[in-house]
Parts: sequence; structure tokens; C-alpha cells
Amino acid sequence: MTVWLAQPDGAVAPLAFGGRVLLFGILLWYGWKFASMPLESNYVGESVLHLVNLPFHEAGHLLFMPFGRFMMFLGGSLGQLLMPLVCVIAFVAKTRDPFGASVALWWMAENFMDIAPYVNDARTLDLPLLGGVTGKETDGHDWENILGMLGWLRYDHHLAQLFQNVGIGLMVLSLLWGGALLWRQYHVLSR
Repeated sequence: MTVWLAQPDGAVAPLAFGGRVLLFGILLWYGWKFASMPLESNYVGESVLHLVNLPFHEAGHLLFMPFGRFMMFLGGSLGQLLMPLVCVIAFVAKTRDPFGASVALWWMAENFMDIAPYVNDARTLDLPLLGGVTGKETDGHDWENILGMLGWLRYDHHLAQLFQNVGIGLMVLSLLWGGALLWRQYHVLSR
């Protein structure tokens, strides 16, 4: 890892620094709420961020449709995870903005946590889907189909917890990264 990933990106104007601190505070608060709520509550899935993730989920189905039925179902979740990953890579490789990359990593973590309740619901099919119906009222949903095709339906709760834990881990990492960058930027700002 290059040194600039941990260094402030030059002198930051006080107003821009204040905006970053405010954004960090919002991400910290939302992160705490998302991580502290039980997986079964679907708190993340009912947040406004779910609406931000939804277009990337639906686009993922279309993008992966040419690769077969299984990949079409998996493509929704992949779309949700790939978009923030593309943003992390762009912030790191193209714009060399490590704070922006930490925010995009937080978004990726939130997407793992957004997917977890649907994995958890693969057998019960109780969560509402895009059209307002549940999986019981249609032909199931993505994760019921994915896990059914793999013969892993009985592992839905374990896999959901894995998604949740990966999300929490990435979220903590992103907040530590962003917080360290802000700390360094503060010291540059105060000189």
C-alpha cells in the first residue's frame, strides 16, 4: 500500500474539512445504528440508503442476465457490491482521494448489510419485494433461488450472518481509515 493512502491529500480548506467531519459523523451514526440493530429487523433495508442501492441491484440483474439464470439472480447483489467497489477503486487509483475511498468502502459495507436480511429470508420469504409483494406471493426472491440452486437453502441464516459480519467489519475498517485521515488533516489544517 502506498503512503498516500494514509496521508492527507494536501492542504484542505477549513470549510471542506468541516464538511468531511460532518459526513464522517453521519456515517458513524448510521454505522452504529446499522450494526446495533438485529439482522431480523431489516433496519438497513428500510433505510433511505436502500433506495440508493436499489437501482444498482436491479441493473445488476440486467447486466448479468446474459450469463444464465443463476448469475441473473446473483447479479442483483453483485451490482450492489460492485458499484461501491468501482467507486473505491476510482478514488484510490484515479483521483487519489483516500477519504473519498473510505466513504465508498463504508457504502460497500452498508450494501453487505443491506443484502443480509434477504439472505436470511430465503426460506421464510416474508420480506417485501420491489412490487410490494413478498417472496411467498411470487416465485420467491433472489436468495431463495440462489441458495435453492446451490442446495444451500438450510444455510440461509448462517450466510446472512456472514454477510452482516463482513459488512460490520468493512464498516469499522472504513471508519478507522476515514477517522485517521481526518485526524491527520486536522493537524495539517492547524499549522
